[in-house]
Amino acid sequence: MNIKPIKTESDYDIALNRLDKIFDAKVGTKESDEADVLGLLVDEYEQKHYSIDVPDPIEAIKIRMEEMQLKQVDLIPEIGGKSSVSEVLSRKRKLTIDMIRNLTNRLNLSAGLLIKDYKLTQ
Repeated sequence: MNIKPIKTESDYDIALNRLDKIFDAKVGTKESDEADVLGLLVDEYEQKHYSIDVPDPIEAIKIRMEEMQLKQVDLIPEIGGKSSVSEVLSRKRKLTIDMIRNLTNRLNLSAGLLIKDYKLTQ
């Protein structure tokens, strides 16, 4: 096992290629241990250089709606009337605590994500 820190894009490519070769190694082998350590190093490098921002609450709701193949009308029980759903999703109205509670259950999103602040449109 010859593992070193991933400092450059070239190091990253080499690590990914090696990880690809040993990814399915039998647990308890040297290759399996190497894959575990290499995976941590790759993850750390990706967090620093390829981090993905967490979506704001409205974007998260829209993403989950798409994943669940929901339409705006499907969120009426959680948000309120049809116009309320439209106003929330178009950022003209903020989510309330009750809406957040309901959406957390319906969409299986964390309340921590939904309580984040976001800007309304004019």
